[in-house]
Amino acid sequence: MYLTDLTDAQKEYIKGTILMDNWRSKYDFFLILDAIIYIDVSGSQWRLLPEEYPKWQTVYYYFRRWGA
Repeated sequence: MYLTDLTDAQKEYIKGTILMDNWRSKYDFFLILDAIIYIDVSGSQWRLLPEEYPKWQTVYYYFRRWGA
């Protein structure tokens, strides 16, 4: 989708290193992660997150939660 999106090899590596059994969200883990990486690399504002990703509020929620 975007140049900042994780490759399949990167996703497989992450699956092997992060315990993802407890992921309970209607959004895919990697879609959220790709959105956070997009914001970080592009320097874009949260509210300008492309529509292909979940709402910016959802992505920001996980960004704050994982950063704590």
